[in-house]
Amino acid sequence: MNDPGSTVPAATRRLGPDASGLAEAAALLRAGGLVAFPTETVYGLGADATDADAVTRIFAAKDRPRFNPLIAHLPEAEAAFAEGDFDEHARRLAEAFWPGPLTLVVPAHPKTQISDLARAGLPSVALRVPAHPLAQALLAGVGRPVAAPSANRSGRVSPTRADHVLADLAGRIGAVLDGGDTQVGVESTVVACLGGTPRLLRPGGITRAALRDILGLEPAVPASADADRPAGPGMLASHYAPRARVRLNAAQIEPGEAVLLFGSARPAGHKRACAALNLSPSGDLAQAAARLFGALRDLDASGADTIAVVPIPAEGLGEAIGDRLARAAAPR
Repeated sequence: MNDPGSTVPAATRRLGPDASGLAEAAALLRAGGLVAFPTETVYGLGADATDADAVTRIFAAKDRPRFNPLIAHLPEAEAAFAEGDFDEHARRLAEAFWPGPLTLVVPAHPKTQISDLARAGLPSVALRVPAHPLAQALLAGVGRPVAAPSANRSGRVSPTRADHVLADLAGRIGAVLDGGDTQVGVESTVVACLGGTPRLLRPGGITRAALRDILGLEPAVPASADADRPAGPGMLASHYAPRARVRLNAAQIEPGEAVLLFGSARPAGHKRACAALNLSPSGDLAQAAARLFGALRDLDASGADTIAVVPIPAEGLGEAIGDRLARAAAPR
């Protein structure tokens, strides 16, 4: 890429998942560059979270509004505990689910290293310890918190493989660390522990039932999302959207539509679809979550103006799937 102060890389390098690739990715991040890397959920677009200039490059590369806070990723829980104030609820969740697909929004520690820009000026900070071995090795090599939203253009479909990243961000970032397909496929669950009952800001890879089992109570849900001041990442009304319009709970398929199926159900007229993909023929919600974003990208590439989505159960990981689809279908 150009000099570390440049906002425009000369080219985006695809780095292998080996010691050489990890070393180059870590060096780029320490120099203020942007590197996409795999987590167990989706690929993240990383920058040094302590460097406001580097964080600025995330917003520029993604065309992301600066009022939307970023998640800071750390290699282990102890490093996260130094950046935020964890109450009993937050500690219990961290002990149960880190490393893993859980983001905790907690009051920022007075001596946090994480830049105000990454926190969108909020008194809180969003922290995660990912479980992916490449992410853990990269974070350990950088030695600083790494801010990393999903590695795609803002509002668009999240990437679950390196090719998705390059389709959106080639020429805008320094490198992508290629770790193959991600496992969970939807972003982390986001829980705010800011006093009182923990709030579920975004459903994700950790289910509501799993949270309830650890907390011993039902997490609260925000009364409404503030489009101008989201409390956490992934809360904008329109998000995860393909080019095509998304139509939910489709009972009938119109000619020329693409269709996203689940299980054995077939809506009326499904044979008229110009393209069809099944998230899980067996009705497995974990498999469906892992395939969701890739399927949306593939159906979008069919050229259909509309992607019709059959009903998907709302329990377990189905809540996270439904959240992503509802935001994909929201007015833009």
